[in-house]
Amino acid sequence: MNKDWLEKDFYSILGVAKDAKADAIKKKYRSLARELHPDKNPGNAAAEERFKAVSEAYDVLSDADKHKEYDEARTLFAGGGTRSAPFGGGGSQYSSSADYSNMFGASGAGFGDLLGDIFQQRARGGRQAPRGPKKGSDLESELSIGFDAALSGVTVPLRLASDAPCGSCRGSGARAGTAPRTCPTCGGAGQVARNAGGFAFAEPCASCAGRGSVVEDPCPSCRGTGRGSSARTVQARIPAGVKDSARIRLKGKGAPGERGGVSGDLYVVVHVESHPVFGRSGDNLTVTVPISFTEAALGAAIVVPTTTGTVTLKVPAGTASGRTFRVRGKGVPTKDSAGDLMVTVNVIVPAEMSDEARAALESYATLSNNDDLRKDLLAAAKVGE
Repeated sequence: MNKDWLEKDFYSILGVAKDAKADAIKKKYRSLARELHPDKNPGNAAAEERFKAVSEAYDVLSDADKHKEYDEARTLFAGGGTRSAPFGGGGSQYSSSADYSNMFGASGAGFGDLLGDIFQQRARGGRQAPRGPKKGSDLESELSIGFDAALSGVTVPLRLASDAPCGSCRGSGARAGTAPRTCPTCGGAGQVARNAGGFAFAEPCASCAGRGSVVEDPCPSCRGTGRGSSARTVQARIPAGVKDSARIRLKGKGAPGERGGVSGDLYVVVHVESHPVFGRSGDNLTVTVPISFTEAALGAAIVVPTTTGTVTLKVPAGTASGRTFRVRGKGVPTKDSAGDLMVTVNVIVPAEMSDEARAALESYATLSNNDDLRKDLLAAAKVGE
């Protein structure tokens, strides 16, 4: 955790309550991210800065561990960090009103890291081990793709903005051509020992804010923090058969790591556009095909569209409107095979017809006059009783 956590109200930045649930936080972030994304606001510096702030707030509040650490730190140091505690047997008290927010510095170390360093330093006789690599933050983005692209798979360029090591100083915080020097007060340990009432304990070095090094000539780009922003384009491979609202993980495509750490992951939420002809049910595709009265009554071989061409479907005589047929292997591609195409036929009654067609139908009606299709229905309803 860095000192900015104590200086920023991530709840206000996202516009959520302090007791907001994870789903509410994610929903709010997605709404703001779509509104403020650099691709939607080209050349708008204010929108870009707001986008970065929203992304930083979501990165903390969406991570359970970071969220908890953030709340605990802000509660602990609320009101300037004033604390009182008794020392010795004489009832005297030690009170501090110092601003402890700088103990977290620009190094990104959390409160837990600080306490761990104190005890580990004692075990090593006062020497502090260098901080190890830190993995970059995970990022999340959204994109929309066409129906056909979702079936076949597609590679889409995504424009991302995230926190990263400063490009000018490469994360050192020092102006190009210079380097930080070891803090003369703590000797690079980052902590100093203080005696209080017969007890000696370590506290962050005030000279270097616990970093162990001092930047005498700060980098003008990052003002000595060592951090900056990164705007880059990544190629996101969306696999074939992806479903609407699927969340795809792209390993190593997230924010760059610190101190040689690996990059975080990128999570892409995919929205699939609808198709004018086909629908989808799991791994099956659906389509409704019109047929004529004579095709339904007499049977026919009809041509049916698929996403890759056409197939011929045999409709048996006496087919009722709304009946569904299965065409195997013409659905959504899967890892091992493919789903099916579900074809529903819809019998179309002509609104207009020629005199010859009308005469033919009237002749058919005369020949089938004895066929009372509603006889059983009326009997079941006990009409006339």
